[in-house]
Amino acid sequence: MTSLFKGYSTNATEEIKFPETQSKKDPTATMRALQWEGKQNVTVNTVPKPMVTEPKDAIVRISTTTICGSDLHLYFGEFGGMKKGDIIGHECVGFVESVGSEVRNIKVGDRVVVSAVISCGECEYCKKGLMSCCDRTNPSKEMEALYGHRTGALFGYSHLTGGYEGCQADYVRVPIADVNLLPVANDKLTDEQLIVLADIACTGWHANELACVDAGDVVCIWGAGPVGLMACMWAIYRGASRVIIIDGEEYRLQLAKNQFVDKLDTINFHNVDDVVKEIQRICPNGPDKCIEAVGFRFQRGILHTIERALYLETDQPQTLNECILACKKGGRIGIVGDYLAFCNHFNIGAFMEKSLGMAGGQVLVQKYWKDLLQIIESGQVDPTFCMTHKMSFDEAAKAYKMFANYEDGAVKIILKTGATAL
Repeated sequence: MTSLFKGYSTNATEEIKFPETQSKKDPTATMRALQWEGKQNVTVNTVPKPMVTEPKDAIVRISTTTICGSDLHLYFGEFGGMKKGDIIGHECVGFVESVGSEVRNIKVGDRVVVSAVISCGECEYCKKGLMSCCDRTNPSKEMEALYGHRTGALFGYSHLTGGYEGCQADYVRVPIADVNLLPVANDKLTDEQLIVLADIACTGWHANELACVDAGDVVCIWGAGPVGLMACMWAIYRGASRVIIIDGEEYRLQLAKNQFVDKLDTINFHNVDDVVKEIQRICPNGPDKCIEAVGFRFQRGILHTIERALYLETDQPQTLNECILACKKGGRIGIVGDYLAFCNHFNIGAFMEKSLGMAGGQVLVQKYWKDLLQIIESGQVDPTFCMTHKMSFDEAAKAYKMFANYEDGAVKIILKTGATAL
């Protein structure tokens, strides 16, 4: 893919001391980990257990992990930078087993949420609250060449985002633990309530922030996966007068209906000729705000299927174009669906002429998670409604297949390692 770009670079990778991306390994202890073996091939294997590698590290014994919709991009081989044997996953809860000599705010035995995003907490971007834009955790020169800069690192999400070992395992090494761990004192909160703070609850909130969702807004959300459902939950919490959610799987739409019956309209794009016209039927002036929680991989129809297959584009523009056409003039679009590179037939004209605003970005976990924890702890929202299955970690490969193929009504699958408090 690098050959499609000119190789822009700030040369920052030559000037920054990054954390070690690979942990030291315990010479005697082992653990289970889910490893990427190739397209649609993941397996639970026995691998060496990680050790504290740098003074700011912590080792977390994982009690609960899960599969993110974005993990399926890796599963289907549609995201670059993967290597056979990579440990994947970026959402987990567990207990701190050991810490490095420079860790100040995390102690052995703490119950913690691990942020999907690895941030330094000290660079220009982290100080602005742009944690996923961290300048000091992702050493990928390839990403710098593709995008002109590097984003922050992610756990278990290819070598484009740092190549750090992931969270679908019994243990994970967490660099810069004081920044990337959230200690939780309330033992009445379940792992299921907490694990959403690693990614999806924060991403759903981030979508609303990007779209500037306010009280009284009509909000239209593309995608009824876990992130789309969290975006819906937070839009209603923030006072949206109505939410319209669009998806192609009726069971996911029904899950949303069951949870938000009084505030929600749903559209199954398989059942309508034109999504935008159906939105206009429900909301004649168009929604005030639109949220895109679908991403690059889900094209509809022949044109973009062919263009993606021939690498004439990497990303489908259809959902973004629907956002632009549907959105009220002067409205705003928030993008949290993952996009990789470039697309064709993007309706830039309608975007400009309608005076729309648009913003996107990876989630700012550490900016939001303390505030969202308080809301969850107070019982004002229940993010666990999207969790449809609880399985043993040993069944992780089966869980990926279920989730990837929309089997058995799978929306959010929780994987339990069996670990308990230290």
